[in-house]
Amino acid sequence: MQRKQNGLSLIEVLIVLALVGMLAGIAYPSYSEMVRKAARTEIAGILYESAQHLEQHHSRTGSYLDTSTSIVPLPDGNAHYRLHARREADSYLLSATRRPEGAMAFDACGDFELDHRAVRGNPGGAAGASKGCWEG
Repeated sequence: MQRKQNGLSLIEVLIVLALVGMLAGIAYPSYSEMVRKAARTEIAGILYESAQHLEQHHSRTGSYLDTSTSIVPLPDGNAHYRLHARREADSYLLSATRRPEGAMAFDACGDFELDHRAVRGNPGGAAGASKGCWEG
């Protein structure tokens, strides 16, 4: 008399687990890179938007500095970067520094900088890594 099998054998379960593990090992690095790319694109957008606000302020007042009647509020950054603005009457430098506890702490692109001449930079980034850092 043969016994009818109900459910999966241990070997079948182990094969399924191994396949799921391999698929996760392939998919996770791609997912992580997409998350990093999205964070870079987001901070670049915040820098460009802040620069646009400063340029509009400069057009109205003739200076990048705040006046008693006109103040330019700038964002603090996002979950991955802190935004700092060094402003003078005729120039500014916007810096986005990586948060040490964030997912971007060891990103190859490093930090982001944008100045009043629209010169972009990636201080702290790996040599040659800044080529694709500003493109979305």
